[in-house]
Amino acid sequence: MALVGEAADGEAALRLTEETHPDVVVMDISMPGLGGLDGIRRIKDSVPDTQVVVLTMHEDEHYFFQALEAGASGYVIKGAAPVELLSAIRAVRGGQAYFCPSLAKQMLNDYLRRADAGSEKEKDTLTKLSDREKEVLKLIAEGKTGREIASQLFLSPNTVERHRANIMDKLGLHNRAELIKFAIRKGLVPLED
Repeated sequence: MALVGEAADGEAALRLTEETHPDVVVMDISMPGLGGLDGIRRIKDSVPDTQVVVLTMHEDEHYFFQALEAGASGYVIKGAAPVELLSAIRAVRGGQAYFCPSLAKQMLNDYLRRADAGSEKEKDTLTKLSDREKEVLKLIAEGKTGREIASQLFLSPNTVERHRANIMDKLGLHNRAELIKFAIRKGLVPLED
């Protein structure tokens, strides 16, 4: 691992990412100027092959899902052990998603509460998806871009986008964060320890 740069705000992080094309950017959500969430979006638009790990003090689902929606593939709390950040960097570099264990536990508890309350609407929803749609969903949840998915599955980017739209329609989901949350609940994305 090599550190190729350091930035104090989102604009500087974007410029540095465009100059150096790192494999992974570690980004805070709370930054001066261009905030971390907008910075993540712009980095993913500008350098889509760069993966983003959020390192933040915010340990709640609200920020977590906003970061996923923006394009982050990893989420680590600042109070975590340094080895956790290294694990997150290695995981997202390897094409996996990484979420701090406390958030994974919150998501699991939320899921179990809904299931116990009888409001689990997703019971057999995976059966609505074709095998190809399940593959696309898994890759989206792993943080892959449309172009990366197209390349990996030997499809056109338009076909990948059509599959994504079909998945969202069939599952009644509205954005990337909801797709990722669904994939996590269904066990399609391994959570790193």
